[in-house]
Amino acid sequence: MRLLLIRHGQTPSNLKHLLDTAEPGPGLTSLGQEQAAALPDALASERIDALYASTLVRTQLTAAPLAAATGLEVRVRAGVRELAAGDLEMRGDDEAARRYMHTAFAWSAGDVRLRMPGGENGVEALGRFDAVVAEAHEDGAETVAVVSHGAAIRMWVAARADNVDVAYAAQHPLANTGIVILTGSPGQGWRALLWEGTSLGPLPHTPDPDDPTGSALSTP
Repeated sequence: MRLLLIRHGQTPSNLKHLLDTAEPGPGLTSLGQEQAAALPDALASERIDALYASTLVRTQLTAAPLAAATGLEVRVRAGVRELAAGDLEMRGDDEAARRYMHTAFAWSAGDVRLRMPGGENGVEALGRFDAVVAEAHEDGAETVAVVSHGAAIRMWVAARADNVDVAYAAQHPLANTGIVILTGSPGQGWRALLWEGTSLGPLPHTPDPDDPTGSALSTP
């Protein structure tokens, strides 16, 4: 299966550097709407069989132009929503961002029992994302697009792709509507092919996007 993981378009909370992860969440800025509108052309070469988005408004708005262009229904699933910030929700300070991303990448590295302060642990976060990917695979789709969130995508790819480790995911944030493309299956594993349109191995450093969920990991 070919898996296209797409970060949502820009939101007002991105501009304010806020850990805004609760449902339903903000909509898109005008730039975010333009980014979403550009996705069908950016993915015109892909024959997408299924389209998923999270339960947060920003991913559904981002997926809407792609749904219109492909004629696909957007399958809304909570499993691919952003990593819940818990007690860090709506904080925009550096310490909160550092703790959030440190916890997320600890899950990728195998410390799945670690819990986000007041939030979920890695077993729960990886399990819910895995379940949506497994659903798409079981449905027989050959190419699946999932509009999700920066931290969730980077955490999951670093945990599941055999050629992306924590250091790489931490050093390569995803910009709004940035795309990671993988191939594989839940049973056989995953290999990342592209990270924001560039073939893996090695990639140039990606400039930091505007919010903490796209920031690189800082050591504690």
